[in-house]
Amino acid sequence: MKNLMPFICLFCICQFINAQNKKEIAHKLDSLALVLTEYNIAKEQNTAKAIARITSEKWDPINFNPYKNEPLKKPFQIHFSDSTYCSPIEGKKVITSRYGWRRGRRHEGIDIDLVTGDPVRAVFDGVVRFARYSSGHGRVIVVRHYNGLETAYSHLSSYVVKANDTVKAGQTIGIGGTSGNARGSHLHLTVLYKGHYINPEYLFDFSENNKIRNQNIWVTKKWVTAEFHSSKKQTNLELLTTKSMAIASQEKENRKKIHVVRSGDTLSGISSKYHVSLSKLCKNNAIRKTSVLKIGQKLVVNI
Repeated sequence: MKNLMPFICLFCICQFINAQNKKEIAHKLDSLALVLTEYNIAKEQNTAKAIARITSEKWDPINFNPYKNEPLKKPFQIHFSDSTYCSPIEGKKVITSRYGWRRGRRHEGIDIDLVTGDPVRAVFDGVVRFARYSSGHGRVIVVRHYNGLETAYSHLSSYVVKANDTVKAGQTIGIGGTSGNARGSHLHLTVLYKGHYINPEYLFDFSENNKIRNQNIWVTKKWVTAEFHSSKKQTNLELLTTKSMAIASQEKENRKKIHVVRSGDTLSGISSKYHVSLSKLCKNNAIRKTSVLKIGQKLVVNI
């Protein structure tokens, strides 16, 4: 319907040019008002259909992740109708911790610096599915968007919206804080699709440009597996914009293994076991050759 607006404006101008008297102008204005009314009605109907569609599957305002433990065939595609998103915070976005393996645990989102009391905004239009306290996340809001993607905003000090509210991109939905398992005030932003966490930096450029990486992005195992990334640095991006690219990439990813460190393990021993060089093993895991391994630590190994 957005594409019709230029034609409607052109129609209006042409009718005014051809109008001969005030009565005819009034008639043309009435006609234009009717067209705009019909346009708004159609827009509302389309929005209502979109809301009904995204709330028909696993719509759960009680559980943070209603898809928990459900498999998802990969690769899968995410489509965006826009080329930009709205920043979830005011001012410059400073990422203090990335999606990846952190202190022996999965960090399945990114931490963006803010001050307690700062407004937190929705990145896209959507419907609030969840707005309540959740273990670890603290006060958290989950918004489901019209392409099926969900964004979650954690560690809030208070809510501005509630479950089932329809929100617009850029609308304030909560107030930043330190609730839950938070070391200092920050926004923990997570991106999910059917319950699977996606590395947010694969989809979005968190510079001041607020760009979506591509309007059609294919997601493989790599981008939904925190163990394949380090929370200390951004993973090198390899955008997959076609299904054939995604399939080829996933075949390479399937050769990656996760080694769980056990008592007595050493870096040299692990590199020897998997026939991979020590330098490559360290590079893949953002560690040094002199790094001390911890029991339970997970290392990515390319075989």
